[in-house]
Parts: sequence; C-alpha cells; structure tokens
Amino acid sequence: MQLMQRSWASFAHLLSIATLSPFGDFRDEGVQQTPLLGEETARFSGYGGPVFRPPGHRVEGPGSEFQCDYSRMGADWIKCSHEYDRACWLKNTKTGEKFDIHTNYENFAPLGIQRNYTLIVNNGSINADGMLFPEAKLFNATYPGPWLQACWGDVVQVNVINKLPYNGTSIHWHGIRQNQTMHMDGVNGITQCPIAPGDSFVYKWNVTQYGSSWYHSHYSVQYADGLVGPMTLHGPSSANFTEAVDIPTLLTDWGHNSAFEALYVKLKNPTILLNGKGDIEKYTGGLTVAQLPIPEPYTLVFSNSTDKQGKPKKYLLRLINTSFDTTFVFSIDNHNLTIIGADFVPIHPYSNTSVLVGIGQRYHVVVEAKPIANGTSQRIPDDHNFWMRTYVAGPGCMGKPGKGHYEETGILRYNSSSKALPQSQAWYNMSMACSDETYSSLVPILPWKIGNPANAGQEHDVVVDVKANRTENGPFGIFSLEPTTFGSKNIPLRIDFGDPTFLHLNKTGSDWPKKWIVVPENYTDKDWVYLVIAGDRKSSYESAGAHPIHLHGHDFALLQQAEGTKLDYGSLNLKFDNPPRRDVVLLPRNGFVVIAFKTDNPGSWLMHCHIATHAAMGLAMQVLERQKAADDIWPWATSHAIAAARQTCRKWDDWHGNCDNWWPGDKGGCERNRTEPAFAFQDDSGI
Repeated sequence: MQLMQRSWASFAHLLSIATLSPFGDFRDEGVQQTPLLGEETARFSGYGGPVFRPPGHRVEGPGSEFQCDYSRMGADWIKCSHEYDRACWLKNTKTGEKFDIHTNYENFAPLGIQRNYTLIVNNGSINADGMLFPEAKLFNATYPGPWLQACWGDVVQVNVINKLPYNGTSIHWHGIRQNQTMHMDGVNGITQCPIAPGDSFVYKWNVTQYGSSWYHSHYSVQYADGLVGPMTLHGPSSANFTEAVDIPTLLTDWGHNSAFEALYVKLKNPTILLNGKGDIEKYTGGLTVAQLPIPEPYTLVFSNSTDKQGKPKKYLLRLINTSFDTTFVFSIDNHNLTIIGADFVPIHPYSNTSVLVGIGQRYHVVVEAKPIANGTSQRIPDDHNFWMRTYVAGPGCMGKPGKGHYEETGILRYNSSSKALPQSQAWYNMSMACSDETYSSLVPILPWKIGNPANAGQEHDVVVDVKANRTENGPFGIFSLEPTTFGSKNIPLRIDFGDPTFLHLNKTGSDWPKKWIVVPENYTDKDWVYLVIAGDRKSSYESAGAHPIHLHGHDFALLQQAEGTKLDYGSLNLKFDNPPRRDVVLLPRNGFVVIAFKTDNPGSWLMHCHIATHAAMGLAMQVLERQKAADDIWPWATSHAIAAARQTCRKWDDWHGNCDNWWPGDKGGCERNRTEPAFAFQDDSGI
C-alpha cells in the first residue's frame, strides 16, 4: 500500500503520537472495554466497522471471548485475516487499502478502542511443582498473572494497586515502544518512584506493535517471586496458521526462597515451569521429595487435527522466557518449529527442531499437526503423545540443568482424554549452544535501511565489567555497563527510588549522579546511534557468561553479533540493509554485538542485562535521548505527568521515610537502619 493511498487511514489514526498529550487522553476515548479483574468481560458498541475474535484467540477458557473492535473505522473496513492468509489484517472494500504485515507499524496503525485492566499486587503462596513457595508476590492472586490482550491500534490502560506490606513496585510492559510515553515504562528510579504499599498507579500506552510479550515488576528482583504475566497484542502474522492452541507459554526457572534472598544464597530447590507448572521430583531425579501434590504437566492438545480442507492444522505457539537467570532451548518431539516472529518483529518464516529463548526474548512459532520422524527413531508413537522439552542452554549461559530427563516439562497430545506419559524420543543431535538464533535466519518482514551513525568519531563502545569492591557500591555492586568515555570507572548502576530521572529532564549541565550511569544522546529524530557492546576490558573480551541485553523504548537493529571473535574496529562486518532487529539480544560471553537505534523517542531508557542477579548487581545504564525534546514534552511547571509523578514520589517518601514500614526480618526495619544506614533498605541497584 503506497503512502499516498493511505491518506484517510492516516487521518483515522496516525498513531496519535505526534500530537499526544504527555499524560492526558491519547485520543477521543469513544468505545471502551469495561474494567476487568483477571478475566475479560467486554462491552462493545457498534459504529459499523469490524468486530471479531482475533486469529490468535484462546479456543476456550479465560480470555477466549476477547474481540478486536474496529467499529469506529466505519463499515467499509472488514476483517481480512483467515487461516490461509494471516498476513492481512483489515481491508477497505471501497479503496482496497489494507493494514497488513507490510504496513509500516512505526507510523501507521488501525483505530481500535481502549482496554482497561486492573492488577492487584499482593503476597501469596504457590504450589507450582509439589513444593510450597510461601513468599510469592502475585498479580490478582494468580501465577502467571492474567493474560492481557489488546489489538493493533488499541490503547491499554492498567490500574496497578499495590497491597504488598513491605515492598514498593513498578510494572514494566516489556518491549512496548512507549513512543513519547517514557513515564509509562514502569522502571522505578528512572521513569517513576515505586508505587508505595497502599497506593496505585495508572499506566496507559498505545498499541503500535503486535506480537506477544510479558509484563513484570521492575522493582529489584521482585518479578522472580511471581510478578509476571503474559500479554498478546493481536495483529497479522508472516505465516498462516489455523488457530492458537493456548495462551502464551511462559518458560521460567523457579525456586522456593524469595528472589531477594536468592541474591545472597541462590535459588533453593530450583525447577523449571511451563505456564506455572513443574515437577520438583523430576527435576532433581527424586533427590527432593514433593511435599504437596505435583501438578499435572502443562499440556497442549491438537484435537481435530485437520482443517476444513482435510489438511493438517497449523497451530500458533507463543514462547516467552520470564526466568530469574536461565536461558532455555525449547523443542517438541517429532515436530518442527516454524519461527515467524522474534520479540515484536515479524520475520520471514524459517524452520528448526528447536529454538533458543533468552530471558526476555519471545518467539511466535507455528507447529503443524503432522508428527514426523525425529532422526533418533523412525517410529512415531502410536498414542500421539509427545514431550515438550525445555533444556537449560549449554556452557556460557546461566542456569542449572536438572537430573535425568528434567527437560520433559510439558506434553503435546492429539487425544485430550489420554493420560499416558509420552514415550517419544528427543530430536537427535540438537544444539544446546549458548547462542542466539542464527543471525541470517532473523529477517524482518518490514525492512529497515540503517543510516550512518550520528555518533561517528566518538567513543561509542559499551563494556561489561565486573567489580568486586562492595564497600562503596553496596553488597551487590559488582557489575557495570558503561561507555568507555566514562573513564573505566567500573561503576555499577544504582538508582534512587525516591528521585527518578523523569523528574530531572529540565536539568542543565552534565553532572548527573555518577551511579545513575546517564549517557546523553542528543541528536535529531532522524539520526542513528550505534553502540558496540562487548565483554570485559580484557583483550579477549570474554564476559562472565552470556548476557541477554534489553533496551527499553526501542527495537534496535542488530548490525553484527560475533562470538569467539576479538573486537577489532578495523574489521567490523556490519549489516545495514534490513539487519535483524529486536529488543533483547544475547551478548556472547566471548564476543560482542553492534546495535543501532534511531533517536526518535525522547526520554531516558534503561539498557540492562535481563539476568535478574546481574541487573541487581548494576549491569545497566540509562540512555538519555534528546533531553531537550523530552523536557518540551513534559515541562516541569505544567505537565500533568510530572505532577502525577511527584505525587507518587511523595507517597513513596512518606511510606519509605518511616523505617517501621520496612520488612522486619533478618535485622531489618529500624534496627538495620541504625547499623547499616548506607544500604539498609536498598542493597542492590533497585531495578
């Protein structure tokens, strides 16, 4: 669809970004989905445009009644997605215009509705694997949290209510572009103060992308205690499929002590969960005996496995790694995976027997209901029960493999009434390498041409370092991620809960607090910034394991990803014509990556390792993008967003200022405040 052909579509909705109020209503609210708590109970009004269940809807269960609502687009628009053409989304029957997989979603989106959600954060306990975890922190008393759904072009509004007695919280919407909505990114100490116990905060953001991701706490390591949930933004796909087999599949490691304690002593009795279900006895090879009933394995069912043409159905799976510190390799016995999306980027489909999923990464995959020989044995099990396997990736990645067949974490069945455990065999000679998916395989559908770097001639390399001086930087001030322009000071990031960067956009000068690791990038909205991210400062550039590096506020182009290669600027081999892009990349332990992003999103954006312990230990920095433009969007004196942020901070300061509110265990609260005032409350980076 040519740009001029989209003239009225842009009138309908040019992302509403250029003219957004920084805090107020994003656009005329019109039709809204009614508020909900955990389950979807939608109310829709019709204006003639299409209203339909999206192709990735759940067949049955909570959320299955969800519908996309484009009624305000008018009666000339129709749904054009069907199982033999998932690339199309909406079509205008009079003009032929389309919103489809080739639409530039950076600039254009359909006109949807507002989705309203409520998430209550509270303590709880979970039996995920046969052993009680009594220190869970949960959304709406469930683990994982409720599946949040929206459609391409919607606005999402989420009211988060904090009922935790001893913790603040803030909620990050992982991978969401947040174009000109930095204050909704949910990173305490950077975009807001934590939501104090008893307080609430309303997040609101535009759905300019489509795919699947997760939402999670960004308050230290709190998310690993259970504050995670899946979200899907329905839209077109680069490959056809019949239906989605279930909600997104969350892959995670799991412990039985709080993640705050695990910073000191590691996770106790770790296991692996698929969508909140695991088996402590299987993971440990029977060395740990279950105290409670072991949940049934997570199960997917390919029932009625042929479509209306008699061909094998194709099912959509959505894989998300929400781990504390583990990178996984996922596979299904006797079934190839066709990978069609990486993070929020639709890609040209390719097939493999497995997919490596780093922490924070997401993949949309299509699985055909047609078992094939797996190379180990030509026999396909007669009962058509197959293991879904979640392996801990090989040396160089974090995580601890279990005993025996620990990786048998879920079951794919063709007969829903079957209860038998699968007898299927694993794929033969499957790679367990601690490496991202093959670089050349990740080819975006919507091509980007990367411009020259605006920061050419400057130092623009970022180095992972390990520093064990805990006197100055606190008990977990170990890692750093900082440009070489900082003078090799090896300073771990440490935010101030009560003083977020968002409240300093009007600051003059460059003397930011040194532990905030603020890196200014002041260019235009058309410019590109390149960053070279490498291991430590040794000549080998070998880091302490592979790091899943996540940049907020952007999809970045991956110009080069090199493993087993010494960084040499004279021999870089950068790809500028439609390179892979995503928002989490696995930095090899003995290599480097070169990323590029356009400075078109004013604000301060966190870049960090998504291994929870590494982030807590300071492996992070802030990219302060076009500070003057950000200050113009959120002027100190008149911005409603600034006023709301200050109010949240006042409530946080009131709660935090009374040490009787702090957790009293292990010499906590006021006692620790007297004996260890520097790190009494915050002993890590805070993110």
